[in-house]
Amino acid sequence: MMRAVAAALASAMILAGAAASSEPRSTILDWGDLDGWSADDHRAALDVFLGTCGDMRDPDWIALCRAGAVQEDARAFFELFFRPVLIEDGASMVFTGYFEPELRGSRYRGGQYQYPLYRLPEEAEDGSWISRAEIEQGAALDGRGLEIAWINDPVDVFFLQIQGSGRIRLDDGTILRVGYGGKNGHDYRSVGLELVRRGEYEPHQVSADVIRSWVRRNGEDGLELLRHNPSYVFFREVGEVPLDRGPLGAMNRSITPMRSLAVDPSITPLGAPVWIETGAAEPLKRLMVAQDTGSAIKGAQRADIFVGTGREAGRRAGRIRDGGRMVVLMPIQRAYAMAAPL
Repeated sequence: MMRAVAAALASAMILAGAAASSEPRSTILDWGDLDGWSADDHRAALDVFLGTCGDMRDPDWIALCRAGAVQEDARAFFELFFRPVLIEDGASMVFTGYFEPELRGSRYRGGQYQYPLYRLPEEAEDGSWISRAEIEQGAALDGRGLEIAWINDPVDVFFLQIQGSGRIRLDDGTILRVGYGGKNGHDYRSVGLELVRRGEYEPHQVSADVIRSWVRRNGEDGLELLRHNPSYVFFREVGEVPLDRGPLGAMNRSITPMRSLAVDPSITPLGAPVWIETGAAEPLKRLMVAQDTGSAIKGAQRADIFVGTGREAGRRAGRIRDGGRMVVLMPIQRAYAMAAPL
């Protein structure tokens, strides 16, 4: 799975969000409490829900998936079979965005293509191995044929590892899709926070583009900054997903731009519909589906919005860091059980 374990989104990993301060508390809302609910495209949301609900194993979700498949009125389906549940744990809501990057590369090393994407070596299969610096500056992977492709920019490789999946536009005109294949077991350390610690920037100034620019301006010192993060992600080729579909999420199904959401699965069930209201200058109010996860996505009011593929999607994703709230749509009996006092 591309993002199920290590994929954390660039904007989310640069600066950490607020931490939860209490056990989750659930409140059932009315449909009228959802700002903009009546104006959304419920059919689009239902189609996305149906794409993964067949993989949900609990009986109530299985029944709802079957009911949704024959439902003509999508809004009526959600209002009849679900209840909106606001789950809070004391932390402020933080929305960020993520995307599927597109890199330039080659199957062979040469010219500008000098930075490898590696398959998982057998020594790291248990999730415990050497650090990023040791991998990049040592010879542990040399001559073993583990290179999937060679990329023209080390910063692109670094951020691809944060995203966890992407497309490589090869020099022969073909496109290769890669996904998460494993990691070396080291915890992520934020290079954005390291730049703040060094006094290079104020916290509000740090973004993926700022980090890219700093690394590229500073040569070997820039590469050394990236090695401040000891975590290293390996990849696998993903040939089973057509290029007109989104990358695989944590449910091992393609995710959909602006309808798929990464959540904390210990609180929000994967596959559940989720209503979001962002606090941006142009608020986003729509029904999405929890189909992905990320190691930076922790807490009841923490979510990543999948924006799409390519550079423009990356720019849009990088601008998302908003407050607001998200409300999970739960099967009726489950909703009332969650909201009942202990």
